[in-house]
Parts: sequence; C-alpha cells; structure tokens
Amino acid sequence: MPQMPQKPKKATKTQISEIKSLFLEHYANAKTELRYNNIYELLVCVMLSAQCTDKRVNLVTPALFAQYPDVKSLANAPLEEIKEYIKSISFFNNKAANLKKMATQVMQEYNGEIPTTQEALKTLAGVGQKTANVVLIEFFEANFMAVDTHVFRTSHRLGLSSSSTALQTESDLTKAFKDHLSTLHQAFVLFGRYICKAQKPLCQECFVQHLCKSTQNFKPK
Repeated sequence: MPQMPQKPKKATKTQISEIKSLFLEHYANAKTELRYNNIYELLVCVMLSAQCTDKRVNLVTPALFAQYPDVKSLANAPLEEIKEYIKSISFFNNKAANLKKMATQVMQEYNGEIPTTQEALKTLAGVGQKTANVVLIEFFEANFMAVDTHVFRTSHRLGLSSSSTALQTESDLTKAFKDHLSTLHQAFVLFGRYICKAQKPLCQECFVQHLCKSTQNFKPK
C-alpha cells in the first residue's frame, strides 16, 4: 500500500515570522495571473480556474467576454452557447451551468451588480468560500486567505498547517499570519506554481529551503 504523507514538524513562531517576511520580500507585488478588466470578469475567471490552469482560462476568456461583456448578457445567453465558448476548460458543462445561474442570480437578487462581501458572494451558484475569497483578495486586497492546491501543498511543506482540508488550512494560515493575507495568498500560489512544485520542486532555487519541513506532496481531502 502507498504510504500516506506524514504530518510535517510544526513551524515555530520565529520560523512563521521569518517565512512571512521572506514571502513579502520576494513577492511584494504578487497578483493573480488571470486576465480581467472588472469584477464581473474576475469572478468568471476564478470560477473557470477551479481545477484548471490560469493559462488555459486566459486563452478562453477573451472570446467569452467579447460575446458576453456583462452580467446581463451572460444571464441571457443560451447555455449551449456558453458551453461552446468554454469547452476546452475542465468540467465545462458544470461550469457553464453555474456561470449562467450565477449571472441570473446577480440580475435578480443584486440588481445586476456583483456582490462584494464574502457571505453574499457565497450565495451565488458555483461560488464557494475559496472563490469568494480570491475575488475579494484580488479586487479589493481584502485581508483574506484562500487555499488552493498550491497554497495547501506549500503551507504543509513549511509546517504552517497540518490540517487535512483547505478550509481548516485557511484558518491555520489566517491565525499564523494575521495580516498582509492578500499578498501572502498570491505569493504562495506563485511560489507553489513555479518553485515548490508538486513533482520535482526546485529546492535549489527556494528562498525558504532552510525552513522546509518536508518535500512530500500534500493534497487536501
């Protein structure tokens, strides 16, 4: 039987402080790689990016936004037509349905304006806490943490969390770092994407290698 990843040794308060400082230094201006022009486009991009690369999303969205430049046009769009625009995206059938439902909700319940609070965003179809937080982090630099596979993996390797779910890990990181969460979220995403990769992490290029607790690949339940 394959071995389950062992819980890494927990980072100390001093180490957490150093990790925070180093990430803020190396990723001072970290932003999402998703391309968007407004909060409507950002929300759609984030919804499409679930279990899909930002690069793929960025290939699809120009034509999608040219056809549906606002919430109203997306709400009125035929479902099959939305699917055609995003068919190269993972789980495009479900995502197309959620995009249309989300847009319809925004028109009916929020007067056509994308809501700007975590709780309101979470009422929309296809929008969970991670998606809501990412939108608020990116658009408003809100002091939230969002945990995707990159953030989960890297935070566990650094001993910042030993929790088994993304939401529990989000709570651990929020308590550990307290502030600058929007920048730290973006930083951990980029760090996990380009340096602390799931397979063959670039340890020789890593600025926190001396603080690393494990090179195992950690995945949320």
